[in-house]
Parts: sequence; structure tokens; C-alpha cells
Amino acid sequence: MRRFVAIIIIGIIFIITEGAVCMREKISLPKPSTDSDISLEYTIEKRRSVRRFKRDDLTLKQIGQLLWAAQGITDKRRGFRAAPSAGALYPMELYVVKKDGLYHYLPQSHQIERLRDKDLRRELSKAALGQKCVLDAPVDIIICAVFERVTSKYGRRGIRYTHIEAGHIAQNIHLQAVSLGLGSVPIGAFLDEEVINILNLPEKEKPLYIIAVGYPE
Repeated sequence: MRRFVAIIIIGIIFIITEGAVCMREKISLPKPSTDSDISLEYTIEKRRSVRRFKRDDLTLKQIGQLLWAAQGITDKRRGFRAAPSAGALYPMELYVVKKDGLYHYLPQSHQIERLRDKDLRRELSKAALGQKCVLDAPVDIIICAVFERVTSKYGRRGIRYTHIEAGHIAQNIHLQAVSLGLGSVPIGAFLDEEVINILNLPEKEKPLYIIAVGYPE
């Protein structure tokens, strides 16, 4: 009897868990722009680290543009993305933290899926050694990596390739922010395990980079 009850309980937990995964809200992002009146040279010249932000929220279009610049699909036939990746293996996963919750970017469909409804910026700020810009920015983008996607082909050298790729992605975000009239700041000082716990990352995903984005104060 006890064994039967245990099986029933496990089955219920499985159904609830599977249901929660299936019920994740997916939000389609506006089609990204591929042209503007602002030159690349201008964004390079004007890019600076911004650590003080206004409270104004970013629009869904702005968020979508930043994520597209980071990992958006730029060649639908071959699946190539906005940032170069060793062997086109794409080990990165992007997360967005803002006041209405935690989101995960889905490059193939240009959508974000809501993972949590809670504002995690305060917790993320504490994990980033108390850096206030992480709390004040309306959006924090976290770049995470699954190293095995690259090391399975390139061995230990794949670790270096993955770190290089994180830099490519981050630069795209910083320059795109300037073109949108926004400011950003790169953050590498944080406690990895705390960020993993805050975002509830899958076992193989490791946080590499936090970028706070918003309107400069």
C-alpha cells in the first residue's frame, strides 16, 4: 500500500512539474531593426560604462533589440547568430531580470519566456557584491554558458572560445544600447554560486557576465 501511495505521489509531482514547464508564458518580441540613422563609429565613440540609471522602464522593443544584437538569428537558413561562435555551436543562454520577473531568451523564435514573476534585482545586486547599478537598472542581462557544447568538440580550448564569445556578445549589447539612447555597464564581479541559485540555472549553465542597461541618469 505504501509503495502504491508513493507511486501516486511521484506521479502527481511529475504532472505538476511538467505542467509548470508547459505553462511558461512565451512573449513574442517585436521584429528587430536592421537599420538606423546612428553609425557604428558613433556608438564606438560614445560607449562608456554607465552606473547611474533613471527609473524609466525599457520597452519590449528595446529589450528585444538588445537581445537580438546579442544572440538573434541573422541567417535563418543556416541558423547563424549576431555574435560569432566557435564551430557555430552557440553555448550561450541569455537571461533578463527586470521588475516584473525573470526571463529567458529564445533566439530561434525571438521570444522571451517568463520563468519567475519576482523582481530579483535586489538579490542579484547583493550577489554582485552590492553594486547598486544592478539594482537601479531597469534591465539586467545575464550571459550564461554551457561549456560542454564547445568542449565536446574542441576540448579544453573550448573554454577559451566560450569566454571569447561572451566578449563578442557583450560588446554587441553595449553598442546596441548606445544606438538606442541607453547606457550600460559590464559587470564581472559577482558570486557565481549565488547567481546560479537566484536564477535557478540548470546544472551545466554557468554565469559569465552581467550587463546592467537603462537610461543614463
